Amino acid sequence: MRILIASDKYKGSLTATQVARIIELGLGETLPDIVCDLCPIADGGEGTTEAMVTALGGEWMTVATVDAQGRECLARYGWCADQAVMEMSAASGLAMVNDLELNPRTASTYGTGVMLKHALDRGVKKIVIGIGGSATNDGGLGMAAALGYRFLDAAGGDVPPLMTEVLRMRHIQSPGDVYGPILVACDVDNPLLGEVGATRIYGPQKGVKDFVWFEDRLAHLADMVARDLGTDPRDVPGAGAAGGLGWGLMAFMGAHLTHGFDLVAEQIGLEARVAQADLVITGEGRLDAQTLHGKGPVGIAQMARRLRKKVAAFAGGIEDSPALQAQFDFTRATKPDSLPLAEAIARAEELLALAVRESSGEIGRLLAR
Repeated sequence: MRILIASDKYKGSLTATQVARIIELGLGETLPDIVCDLCPIADGGEGTTEAMVTALGGEWMTVATVDAQGRECLARYGWCADQAVMEMSAASGLAMVNDLELNPRTASTYGTGVMLKHALDRGVKKIVIGIGGSATNDGGLGMAAALGYRFLDAAGGDVPPLMTEVLRMRHIQSPGDVYGPILVACDVDNPLLGEVGATRIYGPQKGVKDFVWFEDRLAHLADMVARDLGTDPRDVPGAGAAGGLGWGLMAFMGAHLTHGFDLVAEQIGLEARVAQADLVITGEGRLDAQTLHGKGPVGIAQMARRLRKKVAAFAGGIEDSPALQAQFDFTRATKPDSLPLAEAIARAEELLALAVRESSGEIGRLLAR
């Protein structure tokens, strides 16, 4: 019997790859005749790169770059045949600067641009990038500079690619052809500007307080791009993702934005792997109402249903929701109700392994149906 293990990460404790391996080991102790296909999944956010590199058998590339506040760091991305798989959070993520006081006016996507250029210089044929977890609200300005775009003042002099300097910019000079097949995993539909745009919706978590200050500068940048580069994606759904990096990738690289789970599923051949399985096991750190809105485990469950496969889910916590439970044939929470969350996170591997062993009878019954 063949089991596809296609779980997302348990945020803050286990990667998607670790979850898949723990489930495989736990089932193997009591169901020795099964064959497991490990297929870690992601929905375009943090963990996307690791899931895809594991699923596609890729290798890791390491590049010297800078974080969102300009400090030197190393970032890694995946190389799968001639395709690069990366996350902007590997260079410009909020978690990388949480030791500093938030300063969104100087936060830059330059480090993400360095990572992109590294892949382009290696002759990449396609780039897939997830843009969750951003520390920035610069519209991809820093990224563009790293790719060779120049921002000029009225006299033709170079202006530093910082939000504090944007209103001095009068022209954009393109480095030439930096366009190519680039797919962006994006699960939000916010435009660049306005009441539901990048700044007002996502800015506060990055320390943004003066919405008008950022809106003025992003609007000026978008106007220059429209005039000098002949493209104006400011109102495209998803343009406001990652502090406007969604817009920047479209404006400066000709990128295409797409739903994160669908993108990952296509890249790793998920539907064919579900079709070959007798049972699908999925999950994430917590299954709740948000899971119903485009998250990986429900995407997996719906695909399994369509292909007439049984589907089980393990998660740290599971909300008591009939709509959620209806997606799965079996669910099991790993965290005991009485256990403090911090302790459950610290013991995530042990608790998941125990839950899998204790559920092996039910898994066996699902296989037998």
